[in-house]
Amino acid sequence: MAAADWIPGLRAAAEYKPAWLPKDVVAGIVLTTLLVPQGMAYAELAGLPAITGLYTTILCLLAYALFGPSRVLVLGPDSSLGPMIAAVIIPIVASDGDPAKAVALASMLGLLVGLFMTAAGALKLGFIADLLSHPTQLGYVNGLALTILIGQLPKLFGFSVDGDGLIAEATAFAEGVVNGETVPAALAVGVAGLLVILLLQRFLPKVPGILIAVLGGILAVTFLGLTDDGVDVVGPLPQGFPPFTIPHISWSDLGLLAAGALGITLVSVTDTISTASAFAERTGQEVRGNQEMIGIGAANVAAGLFQGFPVSTSGSRTAVAFTAGARSQLTGVVGAGAITLMLVFVPGLLKNLPQPMLAAVVIAASLSLADLGGLRRLWQQRRTEFTLAMAAFLGVALLGVLPGIAVAVALSVLNVFRRLWWPYRAVLGRADGVAGYHDTREYPQAELIPGLVMFRFDAPLIFANARSFREEIRHLAHGDPAPRWILVAAEPITDVDTTAADMLEDLDEELNQEGISLVFAEMKSPVREKINRYGLTRTIDPAHFYPTIEEAVAAYRMISSVPGEPAP
Repeated sequence: MAAADWIPGLRAAAEYKPAWLPKDVVAGIVLTTLLVPQGMAYAELAGLPAITGLYTTILCLLAYALFGPSRVLVLGPDSSLGPMIAAVIIPIVASDGDPAKAVALASMLGLLVGLFMTAAGALKLGFIADLLSHPTQLGYVNGLALTILIGQLPKLFGFSVDGDGLIAEATAFAEGVVNGETVPAALAVGVAGLLVILLLQRFLPKVPGILIAVLGGILAVTFLGLTDDGVDVVGPLPQGFPPFTIPHISWSDLGLLAAGALGITLVSVTDTISTASAFAERTGQEVRGNQEMIGIGAANVAAGLFQGFPVSTSGSRTAVAFTAGARSQLTGVVGAGAITLMLVFVPGLLKNLPQPMLAAVVIAASLSLADLGGLRRLWQQRRTEFTLAMAAFLGVALLGVLPGIAVAVALSVLNVFRRLWWPYRAVLGRADGVAGYHDTREYPQAELIPGLVMFRFDAPLIFANARSFREEIRHLAHGDPAPRWILVAAEPITDVDTTAADMLEDLDEELNQEGISLVFAEMKSPVREKINRYGLTRTIDPAHFYPTIEEAVAAYRMISSVPGEPAP
């Protein structure tokens, strides 16, 4: 395989068009105005120093530009990953609260996510993104949005709380407000910033609302002396490019980090594939899911080696870059270069950035995560899937972010299993004016042929549903009057496993003793080949397999001397 296949940035550089340069540079500068405040805010959301958000942003953009296949996707610290990172590292450092240890743990978490992601891409495991169904994703992100919102309210109000979990944090916040811990100046700055961001996003989406809010907050602190009124600020940032650092952790912490890394990897893969698909349609590119995972993996490894933390694709930042005219990953490189220049030459530029403003940035992100309209559509369209979404929501809200993702995955898998276990099944009849044979629940007046029951089972026939299939056939066999044939419309049956084959053999012998024939129509060729390989035709008459339902019905009429016209 050519190097360019593994390192798409090489091909992108060779095929780069000079006409793209001005647009990429402008888009990179515009993107930087979003990367800096969000990077810092999401670092603090993850329980880390704000500077690590900038380190992470620089390295992940550079690594993805080299290994990522998309021309426009933008990576970076993400609001959905922040609580997951915090859920992993905060319990470990809670006893001493050492920031250096927190950074080391987060960096190792980034390395593990990078290794898992890269391995999954190399092994072509992109299908793992399917472990989170849309309803469970919807419930998860809404639970996450609420968790983030509650967690940031104390910072917005100018104080801090000690609470483990959504309910404990909400209770502690309410107690703090009641006890008069609110800092009025901090609340004024935070609420003003939040209003600026939300109003500009709503009415003037092309105006950089986050940048305007951040600049306004810095100016307010600088000229109004708000630090004297109790407003906390970011303070001076370390000067220079992030140093190469191999994180040192205790072996006892590795298990928890690995478990957290698996959850983060799953969320990141799901987010990346969905975002990549959305923007591939706009740019005319094909989604290369496995290479995307390698690109995201490389970005996480790079961030982890330079005091960073796990990253994912950002839909909002990608949209900003795309709208600003980005044509290639040079946009991200320009953004990384601009942040580096700031850290090298003007590290004090953001020292007066108020902490409540960072809280406002995160709260705005949490509100954009929430999708109440999606939940309302699920309620209207399918109540069972709404129930799944709410279960995932409650899993995140009540159990925490990491247990919540485990609940979401488990619910997705169980939902698939439920559909296989209890698939839709129907008795078919001939309806006037409609070609073919159809579900008698939809056509209650459909004609049933005396002595013949046509049965459709809408799922693969496997160990999980073999018993329910058998019980349904037995129920039909005991009808009054008893049928002579039970005709299975087998077109929806895409597989028959060995457990189901044994069941069919026993069932056929049981029906034969009652004078009933088990007959199949429209069985797919691969499934019929398995039937032959299992030796089922020893008991099931080979002549009882018909290519169409119409031919099976015609054969039954001939054998049973039942009059009637073939279905139109």
